[in-house]
Amino acid sequence: MTPTRLPDPIGVYAILDAGVMPPADLPAAAAACAASGVRVFQVRAKDLAAGAFVRLAIAIREALPADALLIVNDRADVALASGADGVHVGDGDLAPADVRAILPPGSVVGFSTHSLAEVEAAAALPCDYVGFGPVFCSTTKRTGRREHGVKGLSAACAASTRPVVAIGGIAVAQVRALRAAGASGVAMISGLLVPGRVAEQAAAAVGQAAAVEEARCPAR
Repeated sequence: MTPTRLPDPIGVYAILDAGVMPPADLPAAAAACAASGVRVFQVRAKDLAAGAFVRLAIAIREALPADALLIVNDRADVALASGADGVHVGDGDLAPADVRAILPPGSVVGFSTHSLAEVEAAAALPCDYVGFGPVFCSTTKRTGRREHGVKGLSAACAASTRPVVAIGGIAVAQVRALRAAGASGVAMISGLLVPGRVAEQAAAAVGQAAAVEEARCPAR
């Protein structure tokens, strides 16, 4: 597998959800997050037609700096057509191996997991990172799955051979604890996409994540 292009740690992972914020506002939200230090983004648009999804992804890519990564939720075809950096899939989507066959070499592939067994099984998949959740109750995606909490996330991180991105109901105040529990990345949706406060929320979340690194590697 081609070496990952993901930062280490991933840090704040911004999910730009067209169901939470109007699509027309997402490029500006992405730019605000990037200006605050976020470097990994996912665009999610469950209800957009393919053409509109491609145009949205292109607009977001153009709003981001060159060193930011843009990952498309579910749709490898949209990722390919828009020139995005990768795709995130779940167990109901294309398999990671099939995604690899579609996207250019070096593309980032993420895979959703919801249990320790799924985390362990992901070791055999050609993915760069695994999403794990829900950590807390999500207000943006009803899955019917139980919450794992910080303790469950910590166990998943210990079991994973890939970087873990925590997802599900995460607020700014929880970022530090989740990073400290072992998550390389912390995915945020409604915690970031607050109208008029995106830059403020992103800066606060990035600060929470950075505090963990500072505690682990204090200046000498």
